[in-house]
Amino acid sequence: METSIETRDLTRRFGDFVAVDRLTLRVERGEVFGFLGANGAGKTTAIRMLCGLLQPSSGSGKVAGCDIQTETDRIRSRIGYMPQKFALYPDFSVEMNLQLYGGLYGLQGDVLRTRMETVGKLLSLEPLLSRRTDSIPWGWQQRLNLACAILHQPEIVFLDEPTAGLDPDRSESFVKLIQSLQQKLGFTVIMITHDLGVVAEMADRVVVMNAGLIEQVGSPNELYHSPATKFVAGFIGSPAMNFIPCHLEQAAGALRVRLSDTLSFPVPADRTARYNACVGKPNLVLGLRPEHIIETRPHIEPNQHDFEQKIDVVEPMGMETLVYFNIAGAEVCGRVSPNAPSAAGKSMKLRADLSNMHLIDDSTGKVL
Repeated sequence: METSIETRDLTRRFGDFVAVDRLTLRVERGEVFGFLGANGAGKTTAIRMLCGLLQPSSGSGKVAGCDIQTETDRIRSRIGYMPQKFALYPDFSVEMNLQLYGGLYGLQGDVLRTRMETVGKLLSLEPLLSRRTDSIPWGWQQRLNLACAILHQPEIVFLDEPTAGLDPDRSESFVKLIQSLQQKLGFTVIMITHDLGVVAEMADRVVVMNAGLIEQVGSPNELYHSPATKFVAGFIGSPAMNFIPCHLEQAAGALRVRLSDTLSFPVPADRTARYNACVGKPNLVLGLRPEHIIETRPHIEPNQHDFEQKIDVVEPMGMETLVYFNIAGAEVCGRVSPNAPSAAGKSMKLRADLSNMHLIDDSTGKVL
């Protein structure tokens, strides 16, 4: 496949501070690729380098076939950028904003008129062309912001927090609009966001960044079900994955994960070969998502084990109930049926699904 973006060891320093540290990745043409991470992770700095707005301190890269160090003008002509904060002129009409951005990209005459008609139809902006931009609703300003970014038919479109400020219904509608445009026009999408729902719905692949470094690159499903690090395991998913200090032991010829003096579970048979070397190893953590701790049920599946805990907090959520309890000083969350008998201060019979366990070396943050 044709490559839209490729970087190798891309680094940006500000004095002694390393904002982006050896970023190496490849994005294929037509892919929807997400940059995910907390504030300060390095996402924005990385995107500014890819857009030709910030010179890297070291490393190399190409965007739309252009070198990010020597061909920044060519890069800017081949990409579209939709900023989180609208770069629109509020006292201009919708049409005037489109004309302005078309002119900035070198579009004139019939070409500009045709492009404006095209994006106007695609984004349903035609009835609003004569309206002042500050008089149209926020969601329509978001559409205009996107129209300005794709007016010149870029190869790659960068979306910075594309659903920021939108309520859930309008956010979902805008995501579907972007997906429809991307499928019709075939451009590559680079999305910067902290919204896990948007990433899961839109992205083919995601890079998770933390403190300037890549933690993991993969599909949303891979990141959720097979995290490579404790950071990714805790960052992806809500409520977050439970982390419970543990150690492995051999008992009666079987490998077990011990969580407290009174609670241990057998390790699934398909994990024993991998985990045997960790017996006696310090700083181990069991990772288990809340949906893998449920109420007891009549039928039990392989690698599911029942236990009983005193519940500290019950949080009804409508279609499910979150229950919180403590294991050896670690707060743990389970997801149970809203019909399951649960009450703060009372014991509850629960079931853990160890088929979905993750064993983490807390000293390195790596999932074993």
